[in-house]
Amino acid sequence: MTDLSILSVLIWLPILGGIWVLIVGDKQAATARPIALTVSLLTFLLSLPLYFEFNTTTAAMQFTEQLAWIPAFGINYHLGVDGFSMPLIILTTFTTVLVILAGWEVIKYKPAQYMAAFLIMEGLMNGVFSSLDAILFYVFWEAMLIPMFIIIGVWGGPRRVYATIKFFLYTFLGSVLMLVALLYLYSQSGSFSLLDYHALPIALDAQKWIFIAFLIAFAVKVPMWPVHTWLPDAHVEAPTGGSVILAALMLKMGGYGFLRFSLPITPDASRELDWLIIALSLIAIVYISFVAIVQKDMKKLIAYSSISHMGFATLGFFIGFMIYNNTGSIDGGVMAMEGGMVQMISHGFISGALFLCVGVLYDRLHSRQIGDYGGVANTMPRFALFAVLFAMANSGLPATSGFVGEFLVILASFQAHFWIAFAAATIMILGAAYTLWMVKRVIFGKVANDGVAGLKDINGRETLILTVLAIVVLLFGIWPAPMLEVMDATVQNLLLHIVQSKVPVM
Repeated sequence: MTDLSILSVLIWLPILGGIWVLIVGDKQAATARPIALTVSLLTFLLSLPLYFEFNTTTAAMQFTEQLAWIPAFGINYHLGVDGFSMPLIILTTFTTVLVILAGWEVIKYKPAQYMAAFLIMEGLMNGVFSSLDAILFYVFWEAMLIPMFIIIGVWGGPRRVYATIKFFLYTFLGSVLMLVALLYLYSQSGSFSLLDYHALPIALDAQKWIFIAFLIAFAVKVPMWPVHTWLPDAHVEAPTGGSVILAALMLKMGGYGFLRFSLPITPDASRELDWLIIALSLIAIVYISFVAIVQKDMKKLIAYSSISHMGFATLGFFIGFMIYNNTGSIDGGVMAMEGGMVQMISHGFISGALFLCVGVLYDRLHSRQIGDYGGVANTMPRFALFAVLFAMANSGLPATSGFVGEFLVILASFQAHFWIAFAAATIMILGAAYTLWMVKRVIFGKVANDGVAGLKDINGRETLILTVLAIVVLLFGIWPAPMLEVMDATVQNLLLHIVQSKVPVM
């Protein structure tokens, strides 16, 4: 692929593939399924050159392309990736393949439409992570709500209508504030280019309002406390594939927004209000962990776990900024921010794997209640092996990817403040508490009932999906360098940019 087209291909190939699957239709599901899998596999393979051809020595945007879209208003079809966005695109293409495979036999109702929705959403998410034009970004950001709304609303649980409306209202209303901020930036700069916004001098008071608008939009998506309540409902009602995409990819859009918008566009406001993000992140890490402990539904427990773990990502971003701003330590700042990024990517693998494990049990026993299980290891030993591994990774076990991001953030946090690091470190205990207690009640012990006694172990397709995820979780836990190297120059450049106050507009 050439620099001129690779990002466009990653956006439009799955979207066109999804339309093709829709045309084939549900009556020809035996044809639609292989088409969907082929398109997702091809998209993933075509995304790999982004990594292998990525120049790790520069923070400049790479694989860029730009075409005039609406010239009268200076709106361009402008794409490019750096060390923040490139790993998230590969995570998106990788996860979509697994979601298509996971729904291969399970989805009986309108299977072609189900898979088409995920393909279209894949292309839209790739657009979010690669857009360098504010309006283009906003279009992709809002458009991807539609397929997820449909996925939960059509294939979700009994309270799916309530969950979809709540999900849509929360995310849409937050996004409207972001649009207002983008229009203000256009009025000040005469441009919709995100890179122009990074260099735009803005008065501190205006920066604070812009920062708050971005904060609401991105906090809802992460989601951060107290605007997190839509996520557990969405997860519980979503089909397994929808839960995987929500946790593994959609939550990452909020974290990405802080890196692409909040910190570089409003650095002075970020300096003034970093305490707010750090406080909200710590509340998410500690308080939400206690909420997770009392959950009786496995999906809801993992959903709350996602909120807590994403708190580490936002904590890392703003702790890194605080460290460099207060001490001048570039190494400490880089460590914290890279830890936050690694946490986002690792959480994508681990949370996706956990939701797939819950989906395996639900497909067999049609229950997500912890109390309906017990002794699963006796009847599903292969499944139990994977479930325990992913639970350990979710607890931050060394040699798994779940340990790397948390360790880097906590280690860096000591340079900012001891009590911040101490509060963050409690997740290592609390995360193990709620995750392993769930595993103990579901996986171990005597066979609880006839339903568990009749369970059949995972088949070849399910084994393949969980094996791939297990390899990735262990690989990045033992050797995280491939993740860290690609984001190093981008993180350093961001820190050097945001630590310098912008000249106020008079």
